[in-house]
Amino acid sequence: MSQQRILIFIPTYNEKGNVERMAGELSALDLDADILFLDDHSPDGTGELLDRLARDIPRLSVIHRQGKQGIGTAHQAGIKRAYEGGYDVLVTLDCDFTHDPKDIPRMLSALQGHDAAVGSRYMQRGSLPGWNLLRRCLTMFGHFLTSTLLKLPQDASGAFRAYDLKRIRPELFSLVASKSYPFFFESLFMLVRNGLSIKEIPIKLPARTYGSSKLTTDEALRGGTYLLRLWLESLAHPERFRLGRGLDAYLNEAVASDWDTYWAKKQSAGALAYEVTAAAYRKLFIRPNLERVLKKNFHQGDSLLHAGCGSGQADVDLHGLFEITAVDISIPALDLYSRNNPQARRIEQADIFHLPFESGSFDGVFNLGVMEHFDEGQLLALLTEFKRVLKPGGKAVMFWPHAQATSVYVIKAIHLLMRKLGKKDRLHPDEITLMTGQAQARALLRRAGLRLVDYHFGWRDLFVQAVVIGTPEVSFTVPTSS
Repeated sequence: MSQQRILIFIPTYNEKGNVERMAGELSALDLDADILFLDDHSPDGTGELLDRLARDIPRLSVIHRQGKQGIGTAHQAGIKRAYEGGYDVLVTLDCDFTHDPKDIPRMLSALQGHDAAVGSRYMQRGSLPGWNLLRRCLTMFGHFLTSTLLKLPQDASGAFRAYDLKRIRPELFSLVASKSYPFFFESLFMLVRNGLSIKEIPIKLPARTYGSSKLTTDEALRGGTYLLRLWLESLAHPERFRLGRGLDAYLNEAVASDWDTYWAKKQSAGALAYEVTAAAYRKLFIRPNLERVLKKNFHQGDSLLHAGCGSGQADVDLHGLFEITAVDISIPALDLYSRNNPQARRIEQADIFHLPFESGSFDGVFNLGVMEHFDEGQLLALLTEFKRVLKPGGKAVMFWPHAQATSVYVIKAIHLLMRKLGKKDRLHPDEITLMTGQAQARALLRRAGLRLVDYHFGWRDLFVQAVVIGTPEVSFTVPTSS
């Protein structure tokens, strides 16, 4: 696997006494990383010193802004630059050495298999050297509020973090409104609310020595007020804190209604001829092929999620082998599923783009004839959600109709005949994204943080569906200095 591109980001304001040492220590880590400082027109000359350092250190660059605009907007600017620069990983830290640059390799190691990593001052004794009693009490009280109200067990107010940008959609950060210190707990809240996986590492956070103290008493009070407002708003309008409804065209009631209409038609006499033929095909080809693939990739008793289960005719023989959870957005589809699978123990109505399960809930996710109905943006969101609910080492198995499938030509011919007979109905929803080959599968999975582990398209189902299997990608290995 190729080395990941890493960006280390440090915002500054009146840090002239720290930036040269910080740049030196970051360079000494021997990480294959670029370094980006952002200075808010520091009156002490920090920006001018950074420009001189940038001339001497090839992989160091500087952003200058016209005045102090807030620590939250500084981090948003760093995140934006990281996405625009095509970086895979972003590390952020303060410049005053409350965050030790030598902890960055540990942070990168912690990020493997997770969406973000944060440094925590609450994981070990002696992590706040030099702090007076009042300041200790205040920070503990702040941690109590974020963990109790926002349900964030992590150290939510610290800037020492690493983000795996391949696994986090950039528009998620657009949900963060704060321009100041609440950016830190609000952004972490957004990550957690959208089902992302957060890993903590223990760090020591010494009292500040050089530079300007970043957090004033007034800012602390404003931060507390913002936290309370965020909590109340999350109770009143939880949808504001999740990507999806209003952002993804798929997620609206009209789509659910379309699928209800489709599945209701399945139960009508008018679709009988097609359904008899399709049912025979599922029994003779799809069911044995599905069982073979799942047995090959999972152990008996593993927990599997059938995401977009439809009528579930292919699941009949699986319930004695695996713990199946079947979900679909359509009530008529679930009604058919329950009739076809009376032995099923868990059937739920759910939006497969926003699954109602905790991260790491399943050994595997599978579906048949689902992926082709969505465009590329929706597919990336869907694959990202599959990755979220998978356990480490879990697999997503997708039976994905191929662009050169025999069924594609047959259905096209039937639709042509139906139009000539004046019938406007279609046998199934439009197939927007048919699978074209292994390269397409690998590229789509990689963008969602998954690695392609198997792909085949062949005679077992009469050349109809490509079988695409992915597993959560291990992001990178941390280079070690000799």
